[in-house]
Amino acid sequence: MPRVEGTRWLNAEQQRAWRAYCNASALLEDTLDQQLRSTAGITHLYYAVMVHLSEAPGRHLRMTDLAERLKISRSRLTYVITQLEQESWVRREECASDKRSQLAVLTDEGVTALERIAPGHVATVRAAVFDRLTPEQTRNFGEICETILAALTDSHGPASITEPPWRR
Repeated sequence: MPRVEGTRWLNAEQQRAWRAYCNASALLEDTLDQQLRSTAGITHLYYAVMVHLSEAPGRHLRMTDLAERLKISRSRLTYVITQLEQESWVRREECASDKRSQLAVLTDEGVTALERIAPGHVATVRAAVFDRLTPEQTRNFGEICETILAALTDSHGPASITEPPWRR
């Protein structure tokens, strides 16, 4: 790579860690997508939408709040919700407290699908990540991910250069 003067380049250890992270995250997302596509015909993102809704009081969230929790754009969420509506796993409702907002609601059919899909997904996550980590590594992994997330969502962090995805 050409060297540009004044750039704070990664040292060898940082470069090793960065490339390992990039490769691992790409392969992990692909592995999760493949498992979910083969067992349920959905992607990891679709599954994540259903999980967030299942954990919300009343199994519903405002679309803008759901986009923020998922760290995705509102337009991408709208597409995903449309696809999940076709399966009758999610429906949209008007928000009684804010007429400009819509709610995404996990249906009874969605709960049933999630109960069927979740065990295979959890088994894949365990096999790919947690079965290979010690309890200390698991704690460290969680702390590292939380630190990175905080930096990316801090209003003075690198994400402040542009709007976060859920505000676009």
